Amino acid sequence: MSRIQLVLIDVDGTLLGPSGVPECAWEAAQQARQAGLHLSLCTGRPGRGFALEYAKRLDPQGFHVFESGAVVVSGQGETVRASGLPEKAYARLLELSRRHRIPFEVYTAQGGFYRESSHPDLHQHEAMLGFAAEELPLDRVPGEVIRVQYVWRPSPAWEAVRQGILEIPGIELHEATSPGMPGVGFSSVTAAGVSKRSAAEWVARRLGLSLAQAAMVGDGENDLELIEAAGLGIAMGNAPEKVRRTARRVVKRVEECGLAEALALAWGLK
Repeated sequence: MSRIQLVLIDVDGTLLGPSGVPECAWEAAQQARQAGLHLSLCTGRPGRGFALEYAKRLDPQGFHVFESGAVVVSGQGETVRASGLPEKAYARLLELSRRHRIPFEVYTAQGGFYRESSHPDLHQHEAMLGFAAEELPLDRVPGEVIRVQYVWRPSPAWEAVRQGILEIPGIELHEATSPGMPGVGFSSVTAAGVSKRSAAEWVARRLGLSLAQAAMVGDGENDLELIEAAGLGIAMGNAPEKVRRTARRVVKRVEECGLAEALALAWGLK
């Protein structure tokens, strides 16, 4: 295995636990940077609010993957790469949300965040993100749409929407959960070919590296592709069995300093 020089880190369930980010994670990140590792967030969250603050603190000189790979932001908060969602696909995705009344969020390349309903789960998600969405008709969103997200709870309506999403060409479905909202699913959609893996490959190339020289630390099934592709795939102890079984190494749970353990593994200290 090539020497690890880049560590890609998921947010929810990896950096962020039920009680926030453990201080041991920040201490370990500082030590890793001092040892020469590049650190990059790799998350489905938008590059704003709490997630952007996490990125700046994690590695202010790094490149960070947001919006399930649709956006890469520098550690100074500058968007350096964005991938738009096809307009026809967006129209069909919006229609599915409206027809089945599933809460729906829209994100743009310019940092916009929009919704057209006031569902309680949307408001709770905004509190978790650290910034509010603008409410307006979603067929009149200003700027280039890069990602949409359904915020759902299990129901026949959601299953109908999910099936409809899978029938739309030219898009990619990314599914996740968060310890901050138990029982709620987050299913985001980007253009086809946009993923955490494709964005991570871009970041690695920008640093003069390959994925063989990168570690991925995650806890969700949406992290699996990158856990498998990276030179070192690490699962958190709180990850589902499928993720833990796939990873090369498994560390402690997020609240038990699992990320600190993962960073030590990546640098070869353990």
